[in-house]
Amino acid sequence: MPKRGYHHGNLKQALVEATLALIEQKGPSGFTVAEAAKSAGVTPAAVYRHFDGREALIAECALQGHRIFGDLMEHAYAGGHPSALAAFEATGRAYLAFARKFPGHYVAMFESGLSLQANPDLALAAQRSRGVLETAAAKLSEHIPEEKRPPASMFSAHIWAMSHGVVELFSRGTPGAKAPFPPEDLLETGIGIYLRGLGLIKPDS
Repeated sequence: MPKRGYHHGNLKQALVEATLALIEQKGPSGFTVAEAAKSAGVTPAAVYRHFDGREALIAECALQGHRIFGDLMEHAYAGGHPSALAAFEATGRAYLAFARKFPGHYVAMFESGLSLQANPDLALAAQRSRGVLETAAAKLSEHIPEEKRPPASMFSAHIWAMSHGVVELFSRGTPGAKAPFPPEDLLETGIGIYLRGLGLIKPDS
């Protein structure tokens, strides 16, 4: 009798889905190739038809995650917002939404220790989503004279770090369970305070 995994029709993607579930349950270093194979209903040997090992499995999860994330970020930024600030804030909300809806991908992307330098496809996919935030940051700062304008890559990186912090501290598990405010409100308020401090938006905006 053939193994269950072959009935998926796409063994590679079946292994990715099994790996994502294991990452959610055990973290990126808490499972073996054999466990991923068992979850997909195939033998460990079948895994090596598509992947060199566990790190390659995680890298594929991260690659698919970055592509989904890039789509979400681009959609959030291009959503017909009334101002550059609204568009910028929308990218932050997209970050939280992605982390909540795709936790396995999120962990593979940002918490697995993968080297982007060793995986050009992964690096390219990661740069796409970062590029959306940098574009939003550049648009937001256009009104400031160039010689006084903070580098868009710098303050977009700060917003990225703030978004990651809100996810880690307040958005894992039941949303908002660890804070008196919804994660989206925490992030939006933090973004406003930070951008006002840089002089990128007016105090009464």
